[in-house]
Amino acid sequence: MPISTRRILMATALLVATSAFAPAAWAGCGDNAMKLKRHASFTSDSQDGGTLIPVNLGPPIVGMWNVILGNPASPFDTGYQAWHDDGTEIMNSVGHSPASGNFCMGVWVQTGHSFRLNHFALAYDPASGMLAARINVKEEVVVDASGNNFSGTFTAIIYDANGMNGKPLGAGPIVGRRITAN
Repeated sequence: MPISTRRILMATALLVATSAFAPAAWAGCGDNAMKLKRHASFTSDSQDGGTLIPVNLGPPIVGMWNVILGNPASPFDTGYQAWHDDGTEIMNSVGHSPASGNFCMGVWVQTGHSFRLNHFALAYDPASGMLAARINVKEEVVVDASGNNFSGTFTAIIYDANGMNGKPLGAGPIVGRRITAN
């Protein structure tokens, strides 16, 4: 076998061997790229390293929730929220007609054990289809130990169509129940 072919084969074998033992790498843009991707982590349930148990590194708020804002007997609003692992959220409001606007979009951040959400709804005049108001809803919630319920408070401020002249619209408790695939 010629020396150049042997060198190529050896270099290829070395490349394959080192690739097999290389740590994982992640490519992404911006400062948040590494925060969004998480490696699987494990802990042992015994001193000798016996059975490995997965450790959930993601925030427990991520997922779909059935929510009630205000008193359940006469709620300010109800709906379904989806909290995404990229820090965004969307809510489909059951309490409002699609003709007047029934979706809110927001951003959230974890602050210790609680989650702070800032989202906006656009309200339309059903007759004209013109933007009538902007509603800013802020929530502060805590997920319980089961991971299937949250509770906290909300405040809502209504602004005119230009985002000016804000007035309190509502405030009170909020509760959420996780929706699962089962």
